[in-house]
Amino acid sequence: MTYLAESWTVEERTRLSRYTSNQDAPVFALCNLPEATKAALFARYSRTSKSLRRLLLDEFLETGTEEPAAASAGASRASELFARVIGEFGDDSVAQLGGVHIACEQASQLLLKKIEWGRLMAYLEQSTRYIPYTDKPGGQFRYYRGPEILETGLQEEYQAAQDNLFELYSRSIQRLRDHLEQTIPQQENTAARTRAIRALALDIARSLLPIATVSNVGIYGSAQSLEQLVLRLRADSLPEAQRYAELINQELQRTMPDLVSRLDRPDRGGVWVQYLAGIREALAQARPDAPPALPEPPSVRLLSYDKDAEVRILTGALYPYGALSWPDLERHIRSLTSRQMDDLFLRAVGERRNRRHKPGRGFEECHYRFEIVSDYGAFRDLQRHRMLTIQWQEVNSSLGFTCPLEVIDAGLESEWRDAVGKSEVLHGALLEHNPLVAPYVLTLGHRIRYSMTLSAREAIHLIELRTSPQGHRSYRDIAREMYRQIRDVAGHRRLAAAMQFVDQEDIHLPRYASEARMQPLPATRELPFPPQN
Repeated sequence: MTYLAESWTVEERTRLSRYTSNQDAPVFALCNLPEATKAALFARYSRTSKSLRRLLLDEFLETGTEEPAAASAGASRASELFARVIGEFGDDSVAQLGGVHIACEQASQLLLKKIEWGRLMAYLEQSTRYIPYTDKPGGQFRYYRGPEILETGLQEEYQAAQDNLFELYSRSIQRLRDHLEQTIPQQENTAARTRAIRALALDIARSLLPIATVSNVGIYGSAQSLEQLVLRLRADSLPEAQRYAELINQELQRTMPDLVSRLDRPDRGGVWVQYLAGIREALAQARPDAPPALPEPPSVRLLSYDKDAEVRILTGALYPYGALSWPDLERHIRSLTSRQMDDLFLRAVGERRNRRHKPGRGFEECHYRFEIVSDYGAFRDLQRHRMLTIQWQEVNSSLGFTCPLEVIDAGLESEWRDAVGKSEVLHGALLEHNPLVAPYVLTLGHRIRYSMTLSAREAIHLIELRTSPQGHRSYRDIAREMYRQIRDVAGHRRLAAAMQFVDQEDIHLPRYASEARMQPLPATRELPFPPQN
């Protein structure tokens, strides 16, 4: 490859070696620079003919002085630039250039869903599959205990109901493991079978965990995305969300204050929060005054879809490769014979060798809307998909509780339903005192209603991923039903055929194949479970 390399003095090369991954190639990474400085460099990049390395030397690293510490390199120049570009001009694209990792710990399941609402961020949440929530840090089980609970006057009842759920959850894990050990066939890899049974027992037992269960989530996002997160949480009615908004804001002001300077300005962040809160309050007042829905079983309903989906997909797929206008190209697609359509669809899908091979953006021209009723645990997993529109109603006890079959077979049903029943009674009492805190006492096994609107491209990704053998049974069933309903729609047979990696098998030990492929880390050990009473 031929490219025009810049020449550097010995001093310049030495200085650049601290902050760039190489000094000669046309592709390189920035190193050891504050996020604000990296963002400012790229913001300035668009308005200069200089290379990024030259820009760094000329405008961000002061000459004739001692080399700045990594934490402050270019900081003064970045601050000056951001004050003008973001503060005065409101150029949001600049706030996309800097990012930060944020850890949010001891957040309830209710709050985690609000935190993970943003599409343009990365999240990694503590798993209920690999981590038993049986420990008691500071002598207490891990569930939310905010001051608004005390204000209801039902703090003792709240603590008793949550402790009851956690104690039964802790006892149930070993009972479920024993039951699974006896009922699941032996496998060639005994160690993998043991690990898979442990994961399955935790998967099943999680239905009993309350929504108040606190967990940890790691977030990576741009300054713009994190700014939006703080604004959303500030505008939310949940007190826990409002408190975390300020905790996140504090860390943003410490790490990249120039990129989020609008958050604390009444004329910017203040009016933004008022706008979001105003919409929420106005719509809440307009909710239909209708009787609660009757309990319904878990369900998946395809509410709407594009009737000419395959024509739209093929038009979108072929559009970049020709010179016809969209209407002319669509007319051409409609004129094709069925066999020609089959051939063109195969070309658009390509040779998929695994589920990670996804067809192109032409498949985003078709959309589906599903309404789903499932347990909160399955919703919690599906809500993590961000390339779609998911909206959910407040979880309540009216849609019932899903008791896993293994719990019934293990002889735990009576104890589970008794514990859940006590929580539902408390839920009713809390609704009268403070409806905002009432969901905390329900469980991951309680059902919630939500809608998902997604393109055919995202449907392929979601359905194939969520039917994979290592998945949780509750969302595997949902994804398989989504596939069946798409397959049965007239005119969508080619699209359904493109979903080549939908797993329809009934898997008795979901994690076994994955565990058998893994080599466990040396010196790992399971956390001890508390003894059974």
